[in-house]
Amino acid sequence: MKKFVWTLLLSMAFAIPATQAQTHDLEHIYNPAADAKADIAAAEQKAAKEQKHVLLQIGGNWCIWCKRLYKFIEDDAELKAALNDNYVVYHLNYSKENKNLPVLKELGYPQRFGFPVLVILDAKGNRLHTQNSGLLESADSYDKKKVQEFLKQWSPAALQPSHYINE
Repeated sequence: MKKFVWTLLLSMAFAIPATQAQTHDLEHIYNPAADAKADIAAAEQKAAKEQKHVLLQIGGNWCIWCKRLYKFIEDDAELKAALNDNYVVYHLNYSKENKNLPVLKELGYPQRFGFPVLVILDAKGNRLHTQNSGLLESADSYDKKKVQEFLKQWSPAALQPSHYINE
């Protein structure tokens, strides 16, 4: 009986952290008090060092689709790896507390697409692409193939001129 109890306790000890690892704080993805301009500059510096692009996910903690996209990528190992391998991610807040309108103006008013909206910057801060995330949806979630293709097509490797010289 002691062996059974120990086995049960050990299995519970390993199961609890595993389930906790899958939980996400979906109420605090975006920080309304953040200095977005400074944070984006820091993301650009990090991207330059790591030879990545910057992916801005613009939205707010109030936005159910913003939470869904965050969780969708966080819960999928392939998508998470593609994101981490190619991008420095910054969650740019848009809420009644802080709309970050001067930053959004500099980005070409991406809020026109609704939320979340994704903006890809190169490591120098040049806007490469603005993505309406609605085009990545499927029913009440996101489509893995569409998200994967988006991440691939705007990755630094996809924009290397050497890939297109002999076409």
